[in-house]
Amino acid sequence: MPDFSPTDYAVPLFVLAILAEMIWSRYKRPNAYEPKDTLISLSFGLGSTVAGLLFGGFAVLVFVEAYEYRLFDFGPEWWSIWWAWPLCFVLDDLKYYWVHRAGHRIRWMWAAHVNHHSSQHYNLSTALRQTWTGTFTFGLLFALPLVLLGFHPGMIAIAGGFNLIYQFWIHTEAIDRMPRWFEAVMNTPSHHRVHHATNPRYLDRNYAGVFIIWDKMFGTFEPETEEEQIRYGIVKQLGSFNLLWAVFHEWIGMVSDIWRAPWRHKLSYLLREPGWTHDGSRDTSDMIRARWLAAGKAQNEADDRAANTTEQEESIAAQRKPA
Repeated sequence: MPDFSPTDYAVPLFVLAILAEMIWSRYKRPNAYEPKDTLISLSFGLGSTVAGLLFGGFAVLVFVEAYEYRLFDFGPEWWSIWWAWPLCFVLDDLKYYWVHRAGHRIRWMWAAHVNHHSSQHYNLSTALRQTWTGTFTFGLLFALPLVLLGFHPGMIAIAGGFNLIYQFWIHTEAIDRMPRWFEAVMNTPSHHRVHHATNPRYLDRNYAGVFIIWDKMFGTFEPETEEEQIRYGIVKQLGSFNLLWAVFHEWIGMVSDIWRAPWRHKLSYLLREPGWTHDGSRDTSDMIRARWLAAGKAQNEADDRAANTTEQEESIAAQRKPA
């Protein structure tokens, strides 16, 4: 089977779509694009491509070696087995959900994935803001079960390429909602805007790649609401357009925390969730969300008390009113 990379063929479409969205944003949403921010996103995309060329061979080596120990053998003409392709695509997307979720819940992996969330703008160029250091998090290990099941590394790579292409178009504010049936099953711009938000109600939600059903199955789904405007970026914004700082700031912060931490806590700064500290001096997303939920509950209880008081006053006034 000849080498085939779906993303290589999609690049011209990416460029045309970004140009089209820029034209749309000029008239409909002037603040959607910021020149320096867009340049950083494009630089991320270029750098991630170079990093893939430099370090991608490591993943290929791991997968090829693991493939020798596969449980099932689809035969030498594995690419001709039609039913294996959709099955591989769905299982690869399930794998993506878990590696993506781990990328938000394990600081070592977040140090690489944070790059994708570091823009305070949400547009198609943001989709290109890919990590340069993902290889060093060993997220590729999440794909090993697929290899061991018998899916050829080439099939997995192609399925992953189409998954990445699908995720490009959902990075936009130009599309409000898709049809209800589509929103129920597939990841959409509305669902993914939630994922890129820093609002407490949205933190660490909607990890899906293609199928939003995984979030609904595993309790991480949150619908977009019109109650509040989405704020994009990360909890502690970069505040800089320095490319190298954007790429490595979380690695630097993590190493600094490990260096200063007591010995018994050093490993936790590597493996615990972002924002965790041994002295509670910073907040995790769970802490921020819990505080928001508690405040909302307290407000609802206050509103209920006020409503009950008003009803009682109205009832008393009605009783005192002359017949």
